[in-house]
Order: sequence, then structure tokens, then C-alpha cells
Amino acid sequence: MERLPGFRDFYPEPLPHPDVWSADARQYIFDKWRMVARRYGFREYDGPPLEPLELYTLKSGAEIVGQLYNFVDKGERSISLRPEMTPTLARMVAAHERNYKKPIKWFALPQLFRYERQQKGRLREHFQLNADVIGETDTAADSELLGLLIDTLRAFGLTAEDFVIRLSSRNAWQEFFQQRGGKPEDAYNFYQAVDKLERETPEESRKKFSAVGISFDEVNDFIKGGKPTAELQAVVDNLTARGLAAFVKIDYQVIRGLAYYTGVVFEAFDKKGEFRAIAGGGRYDNLIKLISGGKVNLPALGFGMGDVVLLELLKQRGLLPKFDSQIQTFCLIEDETLRPASLAFIQQLRDAGQAVEYALTPAKSDKQFKRAMELKAQWTVKLEKTPEGALSAKWKNLATREEKTISPPGLP
Repeated sequence: MERLPGFRDFYPEPLPHPDVWSADARQYIFDKWRMVARRYGFREYDGPPLEPLELYTLKSGAEIVGQLYNFVDKGERSISLRPEMTPTLARMVAAHERNYKKPIKWFALPQLFRYERQQKGRLREHFQLNADVIGETDTAADSELLGLLIDTLRAFGLTAEDFVIRLSSRNAWQEFFQQRGGKPEDAYNFYQAVDKLERETPEESRKKFSAVGISFDEVNDFIKGGKPTAELQAVVDNLTARGLAAFVKIDYQVIRGLAYYTGVVFEAFDKKGEFRAIAGGGRYDNLIKLISGGKVNLPALGFGMGDVVLLELLKQRGLLPKFDSQIQTFCLIEDETLRPASLAFIQQLRDAGQAVEYALTPAKSDKQFKRAMELKAQWTVKLEKTPEGALSAKWKNLATREEKTISPPGLP
């Protein structure tokens, strides 16, 4: 039986085959994500993997349905596996925002699903760090979120030589469009053309801008000038004060979700340009109002960082640690009459926080020792009886070969 295309099996290391993914590496990424988010004062939340289909069509339109795992359930409800976390967050906040002091700073580690064509760095499921700030309009919130993004990547050993965050602004593009006489009915096509600048030929882009009455050359000059607006300058100044300015640059080629983002937007890329965006996000001040049917109106901003591209980048940079067994102690049971006492001792060690392994059934001493070496245990320990009949524990450090006997049995 084969797994579904675009989905992953996660195995403990050492991996049996290059076509499977490391459960140890996944947990390593989760631990780092949680550690840095909590350091920034973000609280963890979660929501259901199934949501009403309307939650996503309300935000993104009916065209998103082609990208979803959606179906009608036994209660005749149109539902979908979640393709993103922000609509769930908006729904949750709208329902209970009065119970939380503002700004709300939350993060989640959801598994997300999209039925789309597989390509490098993009599968049909992935895990993602979502971090959001709700209820603050000041650019200090944008700066705080960017600080979290930068420090999360730094926690994996990545430096300013490895990645850059490209800062842009939907407000800046809206002002550019209006100043040049752009018509409201042409705004969507204009933003589409900007969004596809890096993926289309200059001739194709020139035609699209001409169709909405905007000069292709002026667009290019605006991008190349890279002059920060007041809001972007405030963000840069804030990050400069933190010593993080080397990680960001103004790049108006970033525009992101066309009907979604409302202010500062950004994307993180590896500087060698070998991968898709590592992370992306921005301000989306209208979403909670939309999801709540106008009942709750709170400003918001956030970002998402997927595990697929991040893991590939860490592998390429040689920044993943070696994931050995976490066994600290292997208890040798060479005298089966001491198995009950050994089991009691093993339980004491585990209660004390030690990771302990042992032979579940009787086995020769050399076979047990071999297993301890395979698991890369730090210590072996075995219970012995003194001539007086008392129990002692004989510990052996497998790295130094140093031995010590402790009576009554305890930690070395």
C-alpha cells in the first residue's frame, strides 16, 4: 500500500530510505519554533483541521475550491481540510476577543492541506509556524513580528549571509497606482501584473501595465528606487535599534495576497536564490471584520513559515544536528533473578527524568551490551548483590569506560 502523492511518512533516524522524512528533524524544527515564539511572549493556540468551506471562499473567493481537499460530510455540510490557518484564527478571535487583552500575540503549528501540483518546496501537506498580532495598528507590531521571524531563522544557525527579508507595502503600491490615475476597476489587474513581474517576460508585463494605463518603465523605476515610505522607514528604524537591520531590505517587487493584505508585507528568501520563499506575511486589517460579518473589527498582521522549504535549506547549509538515540542509560540484566529489582530501579531512573532502555526478555550479556552501543547510550548500569545480600548499581561510562559502584543503587 503506497502513501498518497504529495504526503509524507516521518520515520525516526537513521532513515531507512531517502524518500522518507525525518521525524526527529520535524520535532527539532517544532521545538525551535515554539522556543522563539514563547520568548517573544506569543501564546500557542490551535483549531480544527476541518472547517466550513465558506470560511475559505469568504476570504479567497470560489476559485480557491480547486486547490482544496473539500467534500460534503454526512451532515450535508460543505467542509474542507484547512489550507491555511489565518481564517481559523480570525474566526476564533472574532468569537472571543473580549476575553483577551490587546494586543493578542498568538502562534500555532498547524498541518495544512492543499490539492495542487507538487513541485520543489511545495507538497500537498505541510506543517507551518503561524504567528499573528491582533489589535494593534502601530508599525511597532509589524517590527515585533519581523523580529520574531528573523530570530526564528537565526535560532537554526542561519545568518544575514543566508537569508534576507524583502519588505514592501500595499499602501505604497496603492498610492503609486492612484497618483498615476489608476481606475479602481483596474486595481486588481494592476496588482496581478506587479505580482508576476519576476515570473513573466518584460514584454508580457509591459502589455499588462499598458492595458490599465500605467507605464511599465515607471513601475520599474519605482521598484529600483526602493525608497521607503514613512511606515516602512519606521519598521526599518525599529529593527535597526535591535541590531537586525542587516536582515531586511526594501523591495517593492513583493506584493503578496492581492485581496488580502492591507499594509506592510514581506517575504523571507535564501540569498543564494535556490529555494522558494522561506516565509511570508504582512498586515491584513480587514479579515476579522470580513469573517465576523462586520461584528468585530480588529487590525491584524501575521506570517507563515513552512517546514518543507526550511528543512531543505537547513540540509543544504549543513545546519541540521545529528539525531542520535536519546537513550541515556541502558540497564543490563545479566542475572534474571534480579529482573524484578532491575525493573524497580529502571522505574526510579525514569521517574528521575532519565531515558532508560533494557532487554525486554532474557538475553546474553554481549547481546545486551551490543544493543546499548547501537542505541549510543551514555551509560550502562547493572544491579549486583554484595556478599551481604544488599543491592548495588555498577555504572559504566561508555565514552570514558570509567566504572563506579553505588550502594544503595542510585544515579552516578
